[in-house]
Amino acid sequence: MDRPTRAGTHAQAAQGNQDDAPGSGADALQAAAAILEEDIVFGLLSPRERLVEDDLMARFGLKRHVVRQLLVTLEGMGVVERKRNIGAVVRAFPAREVMELYALREVLEAHAASLIALPVPPVRLQALVSVQQEHDAAVAAGDARAVFRINQRFHRELFALVDNAVLRQAIEEYARRAHPIRFGSLAAAGYRERARQEHWAMIEALREGRREALIALCRNHLLPSRDAYLAAERERAGGPA
Repeated sequence: MDRPTRAGTHAQAAQGNQDDAPGSGADALQAAAAILEEDIVFGLLSPRERLVEDDLMARFGLKRHVVRQLLVTLEGMGVVERKRNIGAVVRAFPAREVMELYALREVLEAHAASLIALPVPPVRLQALVSVQQEHDAAVAAGDARAVFRINQRFHRELFALVDNAVLRQAIEEYARRAHPIRFGSLAAAGYRERARQEHWAMIEALREGRREALIALCRNHLLPSRDAYLAAERERAGGPA
């Protein structure tokens, strides 16, 4: 599988409905939120697309009050916004906000890379290596959804090497805010392979104590998702890609 499809997602949701009927618990809500977040990340739900309560009730087997909680959850995650007289829509990011968000992420992540004690001993690197081996397998299998989730784990393990809990929390928060921006890159097999190779380069820089290389890798690793989103927005607006 190279890219998730609506049919595949709906089949997963239908199976979940059987398991979670009548679909009113916290587990059902969180499962639906995870599926919709991935749909947005992979462009199955496009920026500005409406999320209709009745459709979500039918798709996930949830009661209306749970669907409304679901939309509040998605809004809190930053992937959905609710507009007066329209309802809930997939959040669209103006170009300036994308640039500002990624500029902040670059500052945070490059600073974190500058604080990691180098070289990192092999015993401390092992958790990161283990996650990356799972990432390799997901990339090889073309399992884009697994790549998305394992990629998050890789970066949590990477920045766990920083002895600054506030900085780690800020990095994770702003990475989460960028999830809706990432569909143009995560959906592409070429980008997933590039990211895989960059992860291993980060591991080697950590092992060998090459700080400048690590900082540069952390900065450059952010750019493809930013640029792919901006190109897609230009194309939707009818401008040059």
